[in-house]
Amino acid sequence: MAKLKELAYEQKNRLVSLVILAFLSGLTVITQAYLFVMVVDRIFLKQGSFSNIVSILIGLLAILFLRTFFHYLSGRTGIKIASMVKHDLRKTLLHKFSNDPMQASLQGQSGQKVSVLMDTIDEIDSYFSSYIPQVIQASVIPIMIVVFIFTQHFATGLIMVITAPFIPIFMAIIGFNTKDKSEEQMDKMAAFSGKFLDTLQGLTTLKLFGRSNEQKKAILKSSLDFRDATMEVLKIAFTNSLALEFISMLSIGIIALEVAIRLIIFQDISFFTAFLMLVLAPEFYTKLKDLGSAFHTGRGSMGAAKKLEHELEENVPMVSWGNENLKMATPPIITLKDVGFRYRENSFALQHIETEIHPYEQVAIVGKTGAGKTTLLHVIAGLVPLSEGKIEVDGRSLSNYKEKDWFDQLSYISQNPYLFSGTISENIAIGRQRVAPREEIEQAAKKAGISELVETLEKGYDTPIGEAGRGLSGGEKQRIALARAFLKKPSIILFDEPTTGLDLQTERILQSSIKELSTHSTVITVAHRLHTIQNADNILIMENGKLLASGTHQDLMQTVEAYQSMVIAQQGGF
Repeated sequence: MAKLKELAYEQKNRLVSLVILAFLSGLTVITQAYLFVMVVDRIFLKQGSFSNIVSILIGLLAILFLRTFFHYLSGRTGIKIASMVKHDLRKTLLHKFSNDPMQASLQGQSGQKVSVLMDTIDEIDSYFSSYIPQVIQASVIPIMIVVFIFTQHFATGLIMVITAPFIPIFMAIIGFNTKDKSEEQMDKMAAFSGKFLDTLQGLTTLKLFGRSNEQKKAILKSSLDFRDATMEVLKIAFTNSLALEFISMLSIGIIALEVAIRLIIFQDISFFTAFLMLVLAPEFYTKLKDLGSAFHTGRGSMGAAKKLEHELEENVPMVSWGNENLKMATPPIITLKDVGFRYRENSFALQHIETEIHPYEQVAIVGKTGAGKTTLLHVIAGLVPLSEGKIEVDGRSLSNYKEKDWFDQLSYISQNPYLFSGTISENIAIGRQRVAPREEIEQAAKKAGISELVETLEKGYDTPIGEAGRGLSGGEKQRIALARAFLKKPSIILFDEPTTGLDLQTERILQSSIKELSTHSTVITVAHRLHTIQNADNILIMENGKLLASGTHQDLMQTVEAYQSMVIAQQGGF
């Protein structure tokens, strides 16, 4: 709630406009009722001619137009406020997610983030486009009406003052659970979105392993949970509407009874005044009833706002970067001093990593699955923030340098490099920030061993490929990623075992390309196939997030039993 108010107060000028429009609307409501009663009084009681009321009818039409116009402006202003707030919130969330995408990707499912970014933010729309304008109108117009009624007929005004509080009281009682139910609905929607997108992305895998029916049941259950949560919110809404309608009709009935008794029995009130009271009373209670409906909507928005507030306040550690320029003629010395990183509390962590990587070295990181190899690669790349220790580049802390300067020196090639929807040429050119000539792109492709394949295609380098590299094999995607590295000519190249799952011919091509890249770069490789890194200058053995040992292949075979076991296991026990 505090967050919604804070966002609303940022739109002060528009809020002032809503107050002014509410005051003008109140004047039109009272004037319209007065002119309407005047027409009825002159025609039906005083037997006046039509010509006597032409000017009044014109005035009445003008007032009706103004009332509609002010109502339109009020709604439009509310929509503008909602639009601005939603734009700012989405911008803030996008900035949070994109500021450190590696960390953001570790926090929950993508579908849940999309749901928060789209659906949850859309849920707060009604708070600004409906609730706030209705609150302002209900705070201004009913007061204007009741003040005017007190000047015309004290008893009717007194009844309104006594009965009016029952509407917000019942409104609060019935809508008390709306916020909690709305929060539950948002959680169910986010869970459903996350589950659905997750299943959709892995549909091929699920089909191949015959597990699609199980996921179908899981999605069905998630959708039914969301349906049930939505129906709970609707049930409260209908109950709220029924109670408000009952209270307002009962109050209007009491006023009608009082006016009828005074007009017929006591005859101490004129028809004009009595009719004016009966015309204004529904206007008074309608505004309060609209506030009740808006209150329910607002409570629902508060549930969405709480979820947004939690998302915005969730502490996602960011990588810290400085402003110093990083200029390197040769690859730098990279020193890890007591480096540690933890994804979240009570989860896997790197601990006390200490090593030094020299220029042009070929460094291999090995270990069992889950030992922390890829996490260490992410730490060296600067993709995730350190929990402890520091990384030095040529004797200075990495955090002192500009982010762009550091990433300009890096190329990162994972097991499944991402290719974008576009041409082969465009995907290779991503390796160079400035425009790359076609000759350089073709040269990079040749060094990466992909040029022969491209030349067999009808459109060559202009051949379009699908999103995520659809249409290409794993080896072909790896070679395009290598072509990016050849085009970029980085000082440091990070490989997350790019040869895993490839055939021997493709593996030989990639190994040859990697060897050529290593002549002018430091190469750091996460290795699963140990025979590919036997000539590495330094091999780091990871175990349970710690650096167990380091050295050359020969040294480790003689001194580290864990390394011997891994090598023997991959050689088939010999």
